[in-house]
Amino acid sequence: MKRFLMVGLALFLATGCAEANGNNEDFNPLSKEVLWEMDRLGSPVISPAGGHVVVPVTSYDVDSDEATTHLWLLNEDGERQRQLTRHEAGGSNPVFSPDGSWLAFTSVRGDDERPQVYRLPMDAPGEAEQITEVPTGAGGIKWAGEHIYFVSSIWPDKDWDEMAEKIQEEQEDPVSAHAWDDLPYSFWDHWLDEARENHIFRIPADGGDIEAITQPTGLQLSRSGAGAGSYDVAPDESLLAFQADSARDGVSPEYDLFLVTPGDDEARNITADNEAPDSNPLFSPDSRTLAFTRQHIRGFYADQAQLMFHDVDSGEQRMMTEDWDRSVSGLIWAPDGSGLYGAIDDAGTNRIYFIDGESGEPRAVTGDTNFSGLSISDDGVLVASNQSFLYPPRTVRVDGDRGEASRLDDFNDEVLADVDLGSYESVTYEGYGGQEIQMWVHYPPGFDESKEYPLFLLIHGGPHNGITDGFHFRWNAQTFASWGYVTAWHNFHGSSGFGQEFTDAINPDWMTKPYTDTVKAAEWFAEQPWIDADRMVAGGGSYGGYLSSVLLAKEHPFNALVIHAPVYNLYSQMSADFAVHSERFGDFWEHDIYEQISPHYLAGDFHTPALVIHGQKDYRVPVGQGFEIFRTLRHQGIDSRMLYYPDENHWILKPNNSIRWYKEVRDWIGEYAEPAR
Repeated sequence: MKRFLMVGLALFLATGCAEANGNNEDFNPLSKEVLWEMDRLGSPVISPAGGHVVVPVTSYDVDSDEATTHLWLLNEDGERQRQLTRHEAGGSNPVFSPDGSWLAFTSVRGDDERPQVYRLPMDAPGEAEQITEVPTGAGGIKWAGEHIYFVSSIWPDKDWDEMAEKIQEEQEDPVSAHAWDDLPYSFWDHWLDEARENHIFRIPADGGDIEAITQPTGLQLSRSGAGAGSYDVAPDESLLAFQADSARDGVSPEYDLFLVTPGDDEARNITADNEAPDSNPLFSPDSRTLAFTRQHIRGFYADQAQLMFHDVDSGEQRMMTEDWDRSVSGLIWAPDGSGLYGAIDDAGTNRIYFIDGESGEPRAVTGDTNFSGLSISDDGVLVASNQSFLYPPRTVRVDGDRGEASRLDDFNDEVLADVDLGSYESVTYEGYGGQEIQMWVHYPPGFDESKEYPLFLLIHGGPHNGITDGFHFRWNAQTFASWGYVTAWHNFHGSSGFGQEFTDAINPDWMTKPYTDTVKAAEWFAEQPWIDADRMVAGGGSYGGYLSSVLLAKEHPFNALVIHAPVYNLYSQMSADFAVHSERFGDFWEHDIYEQISPHYLAGDFHTPALVIHGQKDYRVPVGQGFEIFRTLRHQGIDSRMLYYPDENHWILKPNNSIRWYKEVRDWIGEYAEPAR
């Protein structure tokens, strides 16, 4: 059994808080209200010429439940910080021109009803000027050569004027019905219009006629998730690579990558030999190599993503990371084309790696804490977003050789100046089959090992989304800990970041190994002298709700559970936008795996009090799943409570609803596991 104390900062905070707060009664916690006072920083973008760094910053007004995103300008040396967009509408999705003299972004201003592309000069005073007037809106923008490229969801049989008329007609139509003949029909929190298609367009950077790029090919981008990651443009604009469904059967998509020359009506499929998704195209600086990610198991979203190179001239392809047991993601090319940097999910931490362009050999650049949103200038200045369990995302400059990070902003410093944080560490314990399981443990401010604390064990969603060392606004372990609990996230079997075999170990049996890992995590805590084994609670959302539903019936040491947006009945889950195992392992009428692992079959053995939470607009896990559990619990006379949000989806995103969520959770677990005082 191993225990690793995280970074000196955590130790300092733990010691400092213990000295300052003594018995843990007088401190200023990281409360639910403080979470909504914070600015939330997006991914930074650095100018190709260097010097300028732009970052989107979202602020919330709790009184109105409104959010506003503005672009802020930083220097790569951290010497300057000022708001760049002043219009009340703000701005998002910043991209620089190739020479760095202009910044393009999207915003909804004036008479705009949907996001449009604007540009702003960087080297001289000036106001943002509108570039597009697209009735269907513009998103996923990129700037290459003399053009700005964007994605829009259009009616392919209509021109722009006819589309504007169509939108107006729909707004005035009293009929609210949707109709479909094919899949998909929804995505997370919104319905999809079957008559519309996502396509890529371009417009001269100084305005002019809009040119359709993908529409003439007869191929369309994903109906549900098209954006900037769905395509890339060669720096010399000779080619555009995009992802499209080559199966087009309306049931099981087969995502391939296609190459098209702007202006042509034929696109070439370069990944037809692979049935699983090929994604994330990225041209090299010299336009001669296309990097992309490849998965090999169709229907398994968490299958290992490996780095591929496609030679534009010869068409030859080679796999670069065949011997590396990690998924590549968040890739950007080094400016000299020698390789790529990536933000890699690696054993509980998102680390920056450099992958050599000749050998494919990965080299770890950073160590502790999470990094993401990489951007690099032509002279090699690397910037990123950095966060940990103890601080929200920050913009940093990263030394590409040594991994040292220098902060470029001071957002949230004032908000956090008087907040007393606890500490955290990574531990390992023996889980299912004696295999090592990594777990993050969070201690409350003023933690005193001579006391006994209750445990709140958190069960992450996915199930293949491992918990990494980052700041979580929706399920913040430090906030839970501040109530007087030791809080923990365990990366049970199935979690990402620990290798392909570990991630795929729970398919198709979602239940057995994660359940065992969860009970053994509780047993590990019960052996600690600072845990009161009679005051344990647990809970999670989505797949975490699934596993919590399993716990309702099986043996465990928890006095009560929190079950948010649970996958509970795998048969009725077929009504969702994601039907669990059907694509990879077949539908429920083809085998009995659903009967073996669906929690609703265990309902006769339910015995644990539970707080059930669900949102009406959740189309990933439809709201009926939560109500099924609640009705079952009430019919059995088990203490339970249903918290329902008519205006929320899979996540609780509005400030006041979130604040209520935290209050309900605190009151519920406090009733069954009294917090430390």
